Amino acid sequence: MTSTQYFRTHDGIRLAYLDTGGAGRPVLALHGAYGRGRSMLGLADHLGPDQRGPGYRVIALDQRGHGLSDHASDYGRQAFIGDITALIEHLDLGPVAMVGHSLGGMNAYQVAARHPELTSAVISVDAPVSFHAPANTAFNNFPARFPSLRALIAALDFIDEPRHFLESVVEEPDGWRFLWQAADIAAVKEGIIGDWWDEFAAVQQPMVVIRGGRSPIIPPEQAAEMARRRPQTELAVVDGHHDFYITHAAELGAMVREFLDRNIGGAGSPAQQPQAAAGTAATATATTAATSAAVTATATATV
Repeated sequence: MTSTQYFRTHDGIRLAYLDTGGAGRPVLALHGAYGRGRSMLGLADHLGPDQRGPGYRVIALDQRGHGLSDHASDYGRQAFIGDITALIEHLDLGPVAMVGHSLGGMNAYQVAARHPELTSAVISVDAPVSFHAPANTAFNNFPARFPSLRALIAALDFIDEPRHFLESVVEEPDGWRFLWQAADIAAVKEGIIGDWWDEFAAVQQPMVVIRGGRSPIIPPEQAAEMARRRPQTELAVVDGHHDFYITHAAELGAMVREFLDRNIGGAGSPAQQPQAAAGTAATATATTAATSAAVTATATATV
């Protein structure tokens, strides 16, 4: 099992991360809100060494306020971006490919835009560019501890994919609790509200956006706008809800592996140069009418 390691950011926050090691090119995996780094390690099963070569080294960060990392007073955009750049510098890695789910995907393309020297490619998994959803207050009424795991699971009966939340559950002498705190997540979500088109369009590295066909987070119109504003963006659809990184792990893993192999190569292969900022034709979008029709609003989006 991959063990947890720690480092400190420039503002003194202690963050946890997991590192699969190996000779492959580094890939930084960034979870979504309410998640943790260990939930992203499923990608390692598809990115690891095989008959094709050494594969990729997966580093999965517990972002501030999540997992085994410290809680913080600042959950703004620059704080998350600073954490990621600090980890890359701590491990002396750059440039790295980044695959991020939801919040993690937003962080990934913003790091790429602000720090292109640290980024080789971006895989954005159901991460919006325009986000204005109302706050989800359902978790505000949760107790600090649940008397049993069964009681905690029952409280998640309104969630499409409870496994995303259960990754962050721990047992303590006085009951079961989540590693995250509702107030922290509310601050995280407040920090991502807005339109981030300028930074999305500024990404120079190869980037693919993989959205959930049954998720409301990236409506088809927003996906089309992504391609219009950044024509070299690759678009793909997985027929799942927002947390399809769990429900469609093999499909997502294969897509990520193919994208990385094609754009940066495994260990020993020269990384490709960043794509030009304009003038590249958009890659054809994989989609179906059925999945587009399935997109509906929901109060359980995790982002």
